[in-house]
Amino acid sequence: MSASPQTDKTAILLLAHGTPNTLGEMAAYLSKVVGGRPMPAEVVAELQHRYAEIGLRDEQGAAPPPLTKWTIAQGKALEAALAKAGTRLPVYIAMRNWHPFVADVVAQMRADGITHVLAICLAPQNSRTSTGLYRRALMAAVEQSDTPKLEVAFVDEWPDERALIEAFAQRLADVYTEACADLGASLPVLFTAHSVPCRTIMTAASEHHGGPAQTTPDPYPVETKRTAAMVFERAGRLMGDAAPREYFFAFQSQGVAGGPWIGPTVEDTLAALAQAGHRGVVLQPIGFVCDHVEVLYDIDIAFTETAHKFGMKLFRPESLNDSPLLTEALVNIVNKRLPRSKA
Repeated sequence: MSASPQTDKTAILLLAHGTPNTLGEMAAYLSKVVGGRPMPAEVVAELQHRYAEIGLRDEQGAAPPPLTKWTIAQGKALEAALAKAGTRLPVYIAMRNWHPFVADVVAQMRADGITHVLAICLAPQNSRTSTGLYRRALMAAVEQSDTPKLEVAFVDEWPDERALIEAFAQRLADVYTEACADLGASLPVLFTAHSVPCRTIMTAASEHHGGPAQTTPDPYPVETKRTAAMVFERAGRLMGDAAPREYFFAFQSQGVAGGPWIGPTVEDTLAALAQAGHRGVVLQPIGFVCDHVEVLYDIDIAFTETAHKFGMKLFRPESLNDSPLLTEALVNIVNKRLPRSKA
C-alpha cells in the first residue's frame, strides 16, 4: 500500500537510555547520565569493568553494544510490521544519554520533512526518572526551533499492554519448567525492575494549568508491580499444573549516589529466599525490554554470584530483545495512539 501525503509526514520515535560504544567513552557517558556532573574515577573504572565483562571494548567500529543493537532491531521490526499491515511510517530511534542523541534525531526528522511524531519510551512503566526525563529531552529538542513545526504525542506508559505481558509470560514459561527439573523442586519467581531514588517516589511534580504546581506520588512502584502480577498470572494460565506457586518482587541496580534508593534489594531478597530453604530462583526483570548492562552484568554475573554464595542457583528467562510479541505490543500502541488520519 502506498503511503498518503499525510502519512509521509508522520513518524514513530522510539526512545531508549543510551550506552557508550567504547570503554573510553565511559566518563563522558556517565556525565550525561547524571546531568553533567563529573563522576569519581573509581566509579568510572567500576563501570568500565562491568561493561568489559559483557563484551564492550575500546576498538572503534566494533559491534554495537547490546542496548543499541537491540533498540535498532526493535525499530526495524516495528517499521516492517507496520508496513506489512498497510501503515507505512518511518521509525526513528534516539538515546537520551548517548548517540544517536535525541536532539540530533529531532534535527534529522525535521530535515526529512516530518511534522508529526508519536514518541514511545522503551521503558513500559512510568517514572519521572525515566519517562519524565525522556519527555523533557524530547520537548527541549523540539522547542529549539519552530521550523518546521513538530507536533509530538508522547506515550507515558504501557505497563499492562497485552502483548507485552504475553511476551514476558512466554519467556518465563520457557525457562521455568527446565529450572524446576534441574533442581527437582518448585522454585519461586523473583520479578525485578530498576530501582529509583526514594525522593522520586515520595513526590513527583506535576503542573496544573492555571494553578500552582502540585505534588503527586510517582506511579512507578505501582506500575512495575502490576506488570509483575499480570505476567505471573498469565504464565500460570500458560503452564497449568506446572506453573510457579509464588512470586516475589525486588528493585535492582540501586545507584551509589544521590541518597537512598527504593527497595527491597535483590541481594536482600535472595538472602531471605535462601533462609526460607529455597535452593534456586527464577529471576525475571520486567522493566527492561532488551539486554544491557543491568541484565547481562547485574543479573547474569553479580546476582548469580550472590545466589551461589547463599547456596542457590539463579535462572533468568531470555530478554525480549527481538520478540515478535514485543513488536506486536508496539504496533498496538501505535494503532491506539496515532490518529486514524495519520495512520
